Amino acid sequence: MATKLKIKKGDKVIVIAGRDRGRTGEVLRVVPKEARVLVQGVNMIKRHTRAKPGETGGIVEKEALIHISNVAHVDPKDGKATRVGFKVLDGDRKVRFAKRSGEVIDR
Repeated sequence: MATKLKIKKGDKVIVIAGRDRGRTGEVLRVVPKEARVLVQGVNMIKRHTRAKPGETGGIVEKEALIHISNVAHVDPKDGKATRVGFKVLDGDRKVRFAKRSGEVIDR
């Protein structure tokens, strides 16, 4: 069973562990079943592709999935890693906020 994740598509995240530690990017895709995310410009891999009719072959560089525990939200105020909390606004709207600064993350 997949757990509830605090990171969504379109969020700005920073890599906190691994080869790309310190790099930031936008979340392109979330895979809750595997607890992994695809971050733009992070964890780049090379794939050798065969030529097809209408396409050329060669070495293609693209992003690979990274485990969700290795990324953290970027604080909207100072750009550093932060944890995420939930609070209810206006008595009915549940939003995510950065615990570091208290700034609301949801749009």
